[in-house]
Amino acid sequence: MKVARTWAVALVGAEGECVEVEADLSNQQPDFRIIGLPDKALGESVQRVHNACANTGTPLTRRRLTVNLSPASLPKQGSGFDVAIAVASLATETSMDAASVASAVHIGELGLDGRLRPVPGVLPAVVAARRAGHRRVVVPHANGPEASLVEGVEVLAAVNLAQVIAWHGGDVEVTADEPVALPDDEEAAEPALDLAEVIGQRDAVEALVVAAAGGHHLLMCGPPGAGKTMLARRLPGILPELDDRAALAAASIRSLAGSRVVELSRTPPFVAPHHSASVAALVGGGSRVVRPGAIARASEGVLFLDEAGEFAASALDALRQPLESGAITIDRAGAHAEYPARFQLVLATNPCPCGDYGIRGGTCTCPPAAIRRYLGRLSGPLLDRMDIELTLTRVAVAQRGTGPTVSTESARAQVADARARARHRLAETPWKVNADVPGTWLREGPAAPSPVVRRPLDAALRRGSLTLRAYDRVLRVAWSLADIEGRGQLGAEHVGRALYLKKGIAL
Repeated sequence: MKVARTWAVALVGAEGECVEVEADLSNQQPDFRIIGLPDKALGESVQRVHNACANTGTPLTRRRLTVNLSPASLPKQGSGFDVAIAVASLATETSMDAASVASAVHIGELGLDGRLRPVPGVLPAVVAARRAGHRRVVVPHANGPEASLVEGVEVLAAVNLAQVIAWHGGDVEVTADEPVALPDDEEAAEPALDLAEVIGQRDAVEALVVAAAGGHHLLMCGPPGAGKTMLARRLPGILPELDDRAALAAASIRSLAGSRVVELSRTPPFVAPHHSASVAALVGGGSRVVRPGAIARASEGVLFLDEAGEFAASALDALRQPLESGAITIDRAGAHAEYPARFQLVLATNPCPCGDYGIRGGTCTCPPAAIRRYLGRLSGPLLDRMDIELTLTRVAVAQRGTGPTVSTESARAQVADARARARHRLAETPWKVNADVPGTWLREGPAAPSPVVRRPLDAALRRGSLTLRAYDRVLRVAWSLADIEGRGQLGAEHVGRALYLKKGIAL
């Protein structure tokens, strides 16, 4: 009897956990079993491994072979364990370097011909392997560029199982097979979008810069053609580039979603689901394998919901918890997954189904009940979590050619300077942008505004015009305004402008 061990990775949400794969060969009735809480796809690995080993020229033994995936209490899903199971099984009776096998992590699905097929989630799996102390990883050839993004790990991008066996010192003939390629899902690069192209919406452009400077959530309400979508699509261009941590986190989510990952993009992601998207499409999930939804894919970037009034109310309310916690948790009967959800939310909606309610020169044909039902989908608790609420109007003919002179380049420089001031002010705290600062620190911390400065806020709170959550959000926006102006203290003008951006209350 001989036992061989190697490693694989089980993905649980956005995190991976190393799984020890141990194979035991015993003189009992011939059988091949996998234990340790595998799902159906992983249970079918028995047949894939059998055929792949036979077609590689290293058939498995005819004795009883038991493969245990430890820890047994952790659910394992998918076909990414195939290579680890095959290597551990062959190592029970094939002359391979036991130390090499035991120290390496194997990720990938096996085809019946022995070639390694790409799997989603390789990047977070390799990150988990490095975090656990492993420095040698085997991945399918197509996933090689993705795995190489993780520094400090030796990566073997194998075409077939024979290459893996030879890498571990096994005596096997390595054939020159054609590698299995990833589907060609690369999206065409979007043309550069300049903020200067937005005409006649000077206040809206300024509000967009404030939102970018502080990481604030934004609601835009206006008729069709007012420029809501144009503004939203230009927000990622004025945000700072992602740092190494954020870029790796965003790329890991793309990998889990099954997208091609060949580099660490520094541009914040922009996700804009259609208004027919369900709760599951936004939150994520799945009947067998839990996949990230639009909320997780927008993490470290922008989630844009165009025609927000057309979304189901239940889908919009699903945003409330991740907006507060910065994470989205998915619970299923046999799975529990958590994904990051640190995104800027941008909502765009019409004032009514036809879009002309309250618009000068417009003729609204919607009955009052339809207007109430349309706007009622944006619940009070969701609106309370928005930092800036803009009302846009159509651009008049006289305004053409007099649009804002703020370009994307100059706006990005403004945002970068404002964020640098915020980081300096918050250097002794765990927060980096104003949107992350808790209300207690804003109201009672060392930089709390004086009673005279916050008097308008206190008055609005007493009248019931603001909730305490909205009170704190106004203070965050006020600090972003001060950072843009280069001021080290809040002034009454900053609070007044922030109050106007939140509730349209003019002082």
